[in-house]
Amino acid sequence: MDKERKKEMMRVVKFGLFSISAGIIEAVSFELLNVLTSWDYWPKYLIALVLSIIWNFTLNRAFTFRSANNVPVAMLKVAAFYVVFTPVSTIGGQYLTGTLGWDETLVLLITMACNFVTEYLYDRFIVFGKSVDTNKWALGEKSKDCERSPSFYFQGPSH
Repeated sequence: MDKERKKEMMRVVKFGLFSISAGIIEAVSFELLNVLTSWDYWPKYLIALVLSIIWNFTLNRAFTFRSANNVPVAMLKVAAFYVVFTPVSTIGGQYLTGTLGWDETLVLLITMACNFVTEYLYDRFIVFGKSVDTNKWALGEKSKDCERSPSFYFQGPSH
């Protein structure tokens, strides 16, 4: 396997691991709201989704795609993804659970799987596309002379 293919496979693995952690946050917050409230599916889902999006974006920008691109621009691109994904998954989830009587946890798991696949492709090619491996961590790996404090991984490009 060539070097670029290995790097891309590692990106998929990292994205998967961070998505699992975001999925845990989404599932736990959803289930807590399920136990603690009598709300419909959609507000519980939306709250859980927003929490997982923030978590996932932060980790994937720094560690998976190692991007130094403009954070507000990247966040707007991610928001654009969710402007489409959220209504489709919320309305679809409400229909499946409320009208067809599907189990809410099953619907959540199916939705999370769809989110995983579509968001990886969107993030990789649209949000971070040309800015992959441009943050200080990625550049430091190439030069091996960078300081690696925790804030180092979340900084943008130095000017």
